[in-house]
Amino acid sequence: MPLHPLQNNKGVVLILTLTIIALLVTITFELNRQLQASVESSATNRDRVVMNHMLASGVEVAKSILVNDKKDSEIDSVQEDWANPEKINAYLSQIPFEDGNIELFISDELGRVQVNALVKFPEGKDYNIPQRDFWLRFMTLILTQQEDQDTAEFLSDEILEPSAVINPVKDWLDSNDNDTITGLNGAEDEYYQDLDPPYTTRNGPFRQIEELMRTKGITPELFYAADEQIVGISDFLTVHGVSDANDKFTYAGKININTADLPVIAGLLPLGQEFLAPEIFEYRIEKSEEQYLYDLTSPTWYKEVPGLGDVEIDPELITTQSDIFRIECYAVLRDIQKKTTVIVERIKEKESGKWYCKTLSWRYE
Repeated sequence: MPLHPLQNNKGVVLILTLTIIALLVTITFELNRQLQASVESSATNRDRVVMNHMLASGVEVAKSILVNDKKDSEIDSVQEDWANPEKINAYLSQIPFEDGNIELFISDELGRVQVNALVKFPEGKDYNIPQRDFWLRFMTLILTQQEDQDTAEFLSDEILEPSAVINPVKDWLDSNDNDTITGLNGAEDEYYQDLDPPYTTRNGPFRQIEELMRTKGITPELFYAADEQIVGISDFLTVHGVSDANDKFTYAGKININTADLPVIAGLLPLGQEFLAPEIFEYRIEKSEEQYLYDLTSPTWYKEVPGLGDVEIDPELITTQSDIFRIECYAVLRDIQKKTTVIVERIKEKESGKWYCKTLSWRYE
């Protein structure tokens, strides 16, 4: 018996209804998913904004510590509050953050090697001789250490010679004619124009420390630390340290012996006496009943270290003062982490006589 037309229509209506319901359910789920993603994205953006405020707060704390330090002492050393993690944490505890925390590290930028001091500025043509001699010792130690750690396969035979690193750096800095290279292994525009892609030398001070890897002889393996045992040079170098000289800029290049790290101290010592560097390093932080034992005011305090009475470090290379510091601040909020590295310089206002910290660079990572 044939079906009645009304029954056929009921079946079609049922199918259409189910299809519409399924479509509406799908649309609802998709809208819900998009809404959820939008909410999560908004929450993430909100957290990133909060983290930027956290990082800025940490930097301001560091600046405050450094300004207070300038009021209390004319020298700068690893014995001071800015270099003491426990003291820094005590400052940070005064600004707690809900669902997050910050970590803060301050280091002396002039405890590092000032790359731009390798050439005499403002003339910008000739080697700064004490700096050149220091670089020869410093690079010899770094390259020997890398070679001893079986990393020589990463370095060409030419790069294992310290002058093959130092001369190209000098040529990058100096303002001499581009056709004149330093020594047999220097490099000017002719060398860099043959690279792919080609580029030119700056013929002036480095602006970022990473720019060093554009110079002949400095490979990523030499620049960065390969692991905890094999150090790279980047951690011990800085492009900062410019100062005024008769209305012109110069780089004194003096390294703060009170804050310099072991490889830098070893390079400061006369050739053959670099093994005494750990003695200087430990002498600075020796304590008794939580009190530091030794005064680090004089640039020649190192002579008081046992075994260094007759050692002479070139006075053109060392100081006990600094006004340029590196602030590294880490923020953690829920599952997000962020870091900023800020270089600041302490400056005294002429009118008020008050000290403040001027930001020289600010980089997020």
